[in-house]
Amino acid sequence: MNQLNNGFTLFLSLLVEAMPFLLLGVLFSSLLLFFVDERKLVEKMPKNPLLGALVGSMIGFLFPVCECGNVPVARRFLIQGVPTPVAIGFLLAAPTINPIVIWSTWTAFRDQPEIVVLRVVFSLVIATIIGYVFSFQKDLNPIVQPAIARYMKFNPPAPPETKRRGKRYQVEQEAMVPNILQSGTYILGGKAGIPLRIDANFVPPTSNSTSNKPLADKLRLVVDNSIQEFRELGGIMVIGSAIAAAIQVLAPRELILSLGAGPITSIVVMLILAVVVSICSTVDSFFALSFASTFSSGSLLAFLVFGPMIDIKGIGLLLSIFKPKTIFYLFALAAQLTFLFTLFLNLHVF
Repeated sequence: MNQLNNGFTLFLSLLVEAMPFLLLGVLFSSLLLFFVDERKLVEKMPKNPLLGALVGSMIGFLFPVCECGNVPVARRFLIQGVPTPVAIGFLLAAPTINPIVIWSTWTAFRDQPEIVVLRVVFSLVIATIIGYVFSFQKDLNPIVQPAIARYMKFNPPAPPETKRRGKRYQVEQEAMVPNILQSGTYILGGKAGIPLRIDANFVPPTSNSTSNKPLADKLRLVVDNSIQEFRELGGIMVIGSAIAAAIQVLAPRELILSLGAGPITSIVVMLILAVVVSICSTVDSFFALSFASTFSSGSLLAFLVFGPMIDIKGIGLLLSIFKPKTIFYLFALAAQLTFLFTLFLNLHVF
C-alpha cells in the first residue's frame, strides 16, 4: 500500500512539474504557426548543416522550455520547413540551453561551478553533433511519422507511384487518412468554423489567410491550436509519467547507491536513472545534488546532460514526431556521446 501511495505521489509530482512547461511549449508552437512567416524563417536559417545544428542548439536560449515543451516547438519547426539539423539541435539542446535551467543548476551546484559550465558545453556539443549527423538524411519521410511527413511544408517529395496509379489511387490514399482534427494539420479558420486542411502545396485563400486576420482572431486561433496540441501531447505525457513513477518505486535505491563508486558503473547507473526518473530539467539539478556525496562529478554530469535529451515520458512525446527507429538512433547517439565525454572527465579530470 505504501508503494502504491508513493507511486501515485510521484506520478502527480511529475505531472504538476511538467504540465506548465508543456503548455508553454504548445503556446510557443501556436505562436510560431500564426505569427511567424515560415518562409522568412527558413530563409534565415544557415544552409551549412554544421552551422545550422549549432544555431538550432543555441536557439534554445530564446525558448525557455524543458524537455516537455520543446517537442511541440520542434514539431512546428519541421512542419514549417526548418532544416533538419536546426530542428534536431533545438530538440536536444533546448531543455538545457536556456536561462531557467542554467540558473537552477547554478543554484544547486554553486560550490561546483565547473558542473554548470560543463553541462552547458556538453549539451551544446552533443546536440550539434547529432543535428549534423541527421543532416545526411535528405528525405525526412522515412524518419518522421506519416502525419508529420504529409504536412511538412517545402519538403515532402510525393511518391512516384502516386502519379502512375492515377486519381483513383490518390482518392484511396485520401480515404485512409483519419478524419480527425490533428495539431499541425489544420488551420481553424475556415468559413463557418470549417477547418482548412494544410496539404504540402496548400496555399490558404487570401480572404482566409492568417496573415490578413485581425490580432484578436489570430489570438483566438492561437488558443484553439494550443488547446488541441495540449490535449494530444498531454495524454501522451500522462502515460509516460505513470510508467516513470512505477519504475522509480520498484527500483531498489540501495543497489543504485552501491554502484556509484566506479568510474564506469557510476556513469551507466546515472544514465539509466536519468531515463527512469524523467524529472524536469528545470529542477533535475537538485535531484542530482542528492547523489553528490556518492557519485562522481562525471556521473552527475551524465545525469544532467542525458536526462533532458531522452527520458521515458519524453519518448512518448517524441513518438508524435519520429518513428521508433529514429528515436532509437537519437537515444543511442546521445547515450554514447554522453558516456564518452563524462568517462573522460572521470578518468582524467575529476
